[in-house]
Amino acid sequence: MQLSNYLFFTTTCEDALAFYADCGLGQVVDMLRYGDNGMPVNNAAMRGKVMHARFEGPGVLFYASDNDDAEPMRGSAHILMMQDREQTRLLFERLARGGEVTTALGIQPWGDYYGKLTDRFGVQWMLNCAR
Repeated sequence: MQLSNYLFFTTTCEDALAFYADCGLGQVVDMLRYGDNGMPVNNAAMRGKVMHARFEGPGVLFYASDNDDAEPMRGSAHILMMQDREQTRLLFERLARGGEVTTALGIQPWGDYYGKLTDRFGVQWMLNCAR
């Protein structure tokens, strides 16, 4: 058994996945689109949008799609357990571009280097480096 997150976007899934790849988190390894190769299209506006995608990188695995009835993301966050403070800082800065920092990256009361943000696509990220 493995727990993985599934992110639902309305129409920005492909842009979000490109952003995460640009941030250095990994890459899309599989993608299906509504209407391609016999894939169903229940809403013409969704034709060509992402029906299902798999995103992988070192220590990262999640799935994502566009969904015309998707609810805004809330109540959940990705937490990345990092090993290097400088890599943590760089990734945090990249993910924060166009988003909102909710906890500034820094040494926290429990002693770890930690920060939290909501990226420009509405996904929450927590980065924690124990070193």
